[in-house]
Amino acid sequence: MTKADLDPFAYLSEFYKLLSSPGALLVTQGWEDRPNVMAIGWAHIGIVWSKPVCIVYVRPSRHSYTCLEQQRQFTVNTVTRDMAEMVELCGTVSGRERDKFTAAKLSAVPSKKVKPPVIEQGILHYECRVVHYSEVQPANLHREIIVSRYAEGDFHRVYYGEIAACYGDGEALQRI
Repeated sequence: MTKADLDPFAYLSEFYKLLSSPGALLVTQGWEDRPNVMAIGWAHIGIVWSKPVCIVYVRPSRHSYTCLEQQRQFTVNTVTRDMAEMVELCGTVSGRERDKFTAAKLSAVPSKKVKPPVIEQGILHYECRVVHYSEVQPANLHREIIVSRYAEGDFHRVYYGEIAACYGDGEALQRI
């Protein structure tokens, strides 16, 4: 698979299709230098403060949250639909107890510009440095969202990551 540098906005349609199914994989890395991977279904790519950003949501109860708080960098990796089982595993197992890279048979390879690695099997990679974060405010949420998404009260932290690098397999993305 040949990967080339890409405009972060060139494959937005493909990114959102894969984000909705099977999901994307967020990779973080804390001070102990062990990368962690987490499945995500919510993310945004856009322009904020005249910068290209990827916005992700992480609950404080997640191991990825701890890693993000330690090193304010992350990668977002999309994979093909035939990897849905791997994505599901990464969304149901905690990185505190288990090495999800090994469990899901994923390969971590060095990133170009940030410390957390990218996933070799991915077809689109966003490398990001956190430039802002904020908390989801319960008082500002519609009641239905609180009931359906936050019954446990574990409200997300929203991380805005400036996109430092974007690359992937354009041929594979065109087949989405």
